[in-house]
Amino acid sequence: SMYKKIPQIQTNNIANVPANFLLYQNFPNPFNPETIIKFELPHNSFVRLEIYNIMGQKIKTLICEQITAGVHSINWDGQDDFGRNVSSGIYLYRIHTEGFAQTKKMFLLR
Repeated sequence: SMYKKIPQIQTNNIANVPANFLLYQNFPNPFNPETIIKFELPHNSFVRLEIYNIMGQKIKTLICEQITAGVHSINWDGQDDFGRNVSSGIYLYRIHTEGFAQTKKMFLLR
């Protein structure tokens, strides 16, 4: 169908806003069938969180929206933007906001 399943962003409502941008290592890793990616934002930010294959091709956009300051997590179900299961291997996940970008590796083991 045309309507892609939108992953739900989980937000921890904590009293203290994080001091810095932070991208955590995904958990579990290696993973099958899904994994959690957690990040911290010191202020409200437009966030892009994308997954790339090892050749650097973007296969999935998890987040592309304004996100409030705080601690957030989102899960990836091992599917690309077309709802197809991707194969075993190393994938890169990249967060990009104004003034901050970071990339980490994760391993899908089917």
